[in-house]
Amino acid sequence: MTTPATHITAFFDSYSSTFSYVLDQGPGSACAIIDPVLDYEPKSGCTSTDSAEQLVQFVRERQLQLHYILETHAHADHLSSAPWLRQQLGGQIVIGQPITTVQKTFSGIYNLKDLALDGSQFDRLLSEGESLQLGSLRIEAMHVPGHTPADMAYHVITAAGEADLVFVGDTLFAPDAGTARCDFPGGNAHQMFHSVRRLLSLPDNTRIFLCHNYAEGVTADPAAFCEHTVAEHKAGNIHVHDGISEEDFVSMRTARDKTLDMPKLILPAVQVNIRAGQLPPAEDNGTHYLKIPLNVL
Repeated sequence: MTTPATHITAFFDSYSSTFSYVLDQGPGSACAIIDPVLDYEPKSGCTSTDSAEQLVQFVRERQLQLHYILETHAHADHLSSAPWLRQQLGGQIVIGQPITTVQKTFSGIYNLKDLALDGSQFDRLLSEGESLQLGSLRIEAMHVPGHTPADMAYHVITAAGEADLVFVGDTLFAPDAGTARCDFPGGNAHQMFHSVRRLLSLPDNTRIFLCHNYAEGVTADPAAFCEHTVAEHKAGNIHVHDGISEEDFVSMRTARDKTLDMPKLILPAVQVNIRAGQLPPAEDNGTHYLKIPLNVL
C-alpha cells in the first residue's frame, strides 16, 4: 500500500507578516492547521475572520477533516482564530504545556485575577517529546524556549523517502533575517541559542517552515518564502550559521533586541492568545474589552 504524500499549504497575513499552514495528505485526509490568524484592526478595535475564512474554504473544498489546530506559542504579533476555526471545523486546540508559565507571567502584567493558569483554555497541552498522530504522519513536540518560555516546534515525521519537516514558530526566521528576539518577559538568548542548535541538528534535508517573513513579495507567492532546509540555515543563517558561538550569539541578540520596538499588536494579542484565542469575557453591556497596561513593557 502506497503511503500518501505530505502536503503543506501556506497562507500569508500581510498585516502581521504571519504564515499559517494547512498540513494534510491529500483530499479527504486528516489535517492540521498551524498558527491561524484572527484579523484585528487596532485603530477601530474591530476583529474579522477574513484570513481564517481562507483556511476554512481550503479545508472544505478538499474535504479535509480537521483534527488539530497547533499553536507554536502565545503570539505577540497577531490574535489567534483557533476558537472560531474549531467552531467551524471541529478539532482540538493544541499548545505546549509551558504555556502555563506564560499565563502566570502575563496574568500579572494584565492583572487578570480570574484567568485560569493551568492551560485549561486549550484542548490539549503537549510536553517535550509527546506526539500526535495525523494519518500516517507523527507530529512530535520539541520544546524550543528562548523567544518565550513556552515556544514549541512541531516536528512532522514523514514516510520513508520524504524529507521530514518542522514548524518552528518564531524561533527561526529566513536565513537572511536570522532569529527571533528574546527580550519579551521570560525570553532568554542562551536558551534560544540551544533551541536553534537543536533544530539544526536535524537531518540537513529537513524542511523548516517559518511563522514570519518580512521580505518584499511574500504576499504574491507565500510558498516561495515560507521554507528553508536545515542545511540552508547551517550554511547561511546570519545569526546562527555553523561556527557561531553561544557567547557571540547572546551578545549580538542582546544588543539587537535593545534597538527593536515592541510589536504593534503585542498588548491586544497576548491577553487573547493566553486564553487560546478567546476574547476576554463580555461585560454586562455585551461588549468585550481589551486591557492596555501602561508603562509596563
